[in-house]
Amino acid sequence: MRSGGAGGQHVNKVSTKIELAFDIDNSDALTTGEKSRILLKLGNRLTKENILLLQCDESRSQHKNKELVIKRLFDILESVLKIPKKRHKTRPTKLSIEKRLKSKKKAAQKKANRGKPKLE
Repeated sequence: MRSGGAGGQHVNKVSTKIELAFDIDNSDALTTGEKSRILLKLGNRLTKENILLLQCDESRSQHKNKELVIKRLFDILESVLKIPKKRHKTRPTKLSIEKRLKSKKKAAQKKANRGKPKLE
């Protein structure tokens, strides 16, 4: 594909844009669980046939664009397939609760002192 952007007449002569199509359903590199996770996470970026399309025309070199689009594909797949760690609930320590309450009382006292003094 022809690439747009800077380059003068050279752009009109040379095809440097790269379009990568990754067919998720027919990929032998992925397990069925991984495929279903990709379909769930990347559903809005896929075609009706579950094909992920990526384009790159950042460089004037076709080889550089090919490297960039392949790297981008691997980065996307890695981020989608990475399962985040589950968060373990923790309770705040007694000292931290005490500190928080002290700072709240101090702030409340400071604001109370800003008012006009009472004449009694």
